Amino acid sequence: MSTFPVMRLRRLRTNQMLRDLVSETKLSIDSFIYPLFISEEITSPKEISAMPGIKQWTIQSVAKEAERAYKLGIPAVLLFGIPNKKDSVGSEAYNKNGVIQKAIKKIKEKTPELLIITDVCLCEYTDHGHCGIIQNNTIQNDPSLALLSQMAISHVQAGADMVAPSDMMDGRVGIIRKLLDEHGFIETPIMAYSSKYASSFYGPFREAAQSTPQFGDRKTYQMDPRNVREAIRETKLDIKEGADIIMVKPAMAYMDVIRRVKETFDLPLAAYNVSGEYSMIKAAAKNGWIDEKKVAMEVLTGIKRAGADIIISYFAPQVALWLEEK
Repeated sequence: MSTFPVMRLRRLRTNQMLRDLVSETKLSIDSFIYPLFISEEITSPKEISAMPGIKQWTIQSVAKEAERAYKLGIPAVLLFGIPNKKDSVGSEAYNKNGVIQKAIKKIKEKTPELLIITDVCLCEYTDHGHCGIIQNNTIQNDPSLALLSQMAISHVQAGADMVAPSDMMDGRVGIIRKLLDEHGFIETPIMAYSSKYASSFYGPFREAAQSTPQFGDRKTYQMDPRNVREAIRETKLDIKEGADIIMVKPAMAYMDVIRRVKETFDLPLAAYNVSGEYSMIKAAAKNGWIDEKKVAMEVLTGIKRAGADIIISYFAPQVALWLEEK
C-alpha cells in the first residue's frame, strides 16, 4: 500500500541546510592524509606533469608544505622519498641520513604537532624498481623482510609517528612490529597496505616517485583486481601480525572491497585515493568536461560512504579549502 501523499521523501531535500542536517555521510578534513614526495635530485620544488598541482619537494621546502597542510587542518602527511642514488638492495631506504630520514627531522622542527607517516617500500630506492630483493629475475619475499624492517626502524628513529608498509611482501607487518618492539617503540602504530591491488591507476605515481619497474610487473606480490575474498585473507593476516590501521588501495574501483573489509573487521580503515584517480579528475576538469570540485567531493564522499575512516588523497589541501567554503 502506498504511503503517498503522507510520506514525501522530498520534504527533507527542500534546501541545503536541511539536506546537511540529515546527511548520512559527512566529510571532515580530520579524516585526511596528504601524500608528499621528497627528492634529493632537485634543488627547488618540481611540478609533476601527470599530477597537476602536485610537486616533488626538496628536503628544505617540504617542511613548509607540511606546515601549510597542518594550518589547513590536515592532521597527517604520508612521505615518499626519491634518493639521489639507487642500487639493487635499496640501501638509501634505511640510511639514517637518507632523504626521508632528513625530511622527517625538518618537518618535525617546523611543525612538531603534525603526524608523520612514512611509506615503507623499496621500489623508490632500488635500481630495478621492484619492492623487494631480486634473484634470478624473481622478487624474493623473505630476504626482503630484513631490509623493510630496517627501513621502518630508521624512519621511527628519525621521528616518524607511524610507518606504513606498502610492499606487499608476506609477513612484513609481523617482522616490522617485532623490530619496533625490540627497539622500544611499542607505541608506534603500523598502517598496513593490507589490500593493495596490482592496479593500472598507479601510473602518475610512478612518475612522481620515480619507481617504475625496470622489468616485468608487480603482479606476483600485489593483489589480483578480480579478487575480494583474498583481500579479507590479507587483512586478517596483517591484523594477526600487529597492524593497527588497515588499508584498501586503490579506492574508486574498489569500493566493494572497502565495504567488505569494513563489515568484516573493526580496526580503523584507510582507503587510498590514488594518483590515477586524482589525475583523471584533474584532466577531465581541465578539458571542461566536469566540475572538479563537485566530482572530487562526490568521489571522496563515496569512499567515505563505502566505509573508509581515513582517506589518503592528493586532494586533501583542496578539500580543506572546499569544506571551509561551505
